[in-house]
This record gives sequence, C-alpha cells and structure tokens, in this order.
Amino acid sequence: MKYKVGIITLSDKGAAGQRVDKSGPLIRQILEEDGRYQVEEELILPDDRGGLEAELIRMCDEAGLELILTTGGTGFSPRDNTPEATMAVATRNVPGIAEYMRAKSFEITPKGMLSRAVSVIRNRTLIINLPGSPKAVRENLGFIMPALDHGLDILLERDGECGSDVRHHHNHK
Repeated sequence: MKYKVGIITLSDKGAAGQRVDKSGPLIRQILEEDGRYQVEEELILPDDRGGLEAELIRMCDEAGLELILTTGGTGFSPRDNTPEATMAVATRNVPGIAEYMRAKSFEITPKGMLSRAVSVIRNRTLIINLPGSPKAVRENLGFIMPALDHGLDILLERDGECGSDVRHHHNHK
C-alpha cells in the first residue's frame, strides 16, 4: 500500500504565476521514482501563514494524506512563515528529521544552519518542511528517505515489530 502524499510549494511569485515552480515537481518525481509514494495533491501557495495552516489541516484531517512535504518559506525573510504554520497545526513534534537535514546540509554549506525547517506529526500525518531550492530539495530528501517509510509505518501502525526485519502489515481502522 502506497503512502498518500501532499506537496505544497510556498512561493509568492510561484502562486502569482511569476515563477515556474521546480521544487514541487522534483519532489513528486523523486517520490514516484521510489515507488512507495502516491502523490495525491500538489499545490502552490503564497508565503501566507494562514493559508498554509488551513491547507495543512485540510490535507491531514479531510483528505487523509499520510505525508505532507512543503518546500520554501523556511529562511529568515519576513515572509518565511512555513515553520510557524507547520508548528501551529502539529499535535506532536518530530525534531530529529529537521535536525538531521540541518546537520547534513551544514556539511555541504555552512548556510545549512540557517534553515528554520521543522518536522511534526498532526494526528496520523507526518509533515516535513524542505528547503526551497531544487538542489537542496534533492539533497534533503536523499538524507531522510532511508528512514521515512519506517517512521510512516509506525505512525500508521502498519509495522508491528520495530526491531525486526520482518514486516507485519496491519491495517487498523
């Protein structure tokens, strides 16, 4: 069973049609090439906190998506509101994912420490903020994908044994 994914690009210029979004389609391509992910929705929103909060809540609570990846809006600009919107809808924090992305990004460029990206859970959905640039999106997805399916299986109660290599898939309704 594939994980149901939503992708949200945060970009004032992208939402206004003034810039072609390359990061959202790249996330879709990487996930679909992996084969375990089904992208159900892909949106471009302006860097507006309220709009992002509303879409995250809808994607989690109504659309029932299991993984939401955002791209953009994680820097120091006054319009960068992605982490705040993401934290506002969270029910639990998952700091290790964002911490690991920052640590690995820092090995590539010291500017990696400037990312304010967060990673959280809202009920049964994992939400991860990715950087805005296609290069950084590819790098950061590469860092986290080896553990992503395991985390989702535990969250969705599809993986009965944490310490075992044998996968027991349970669908709890």
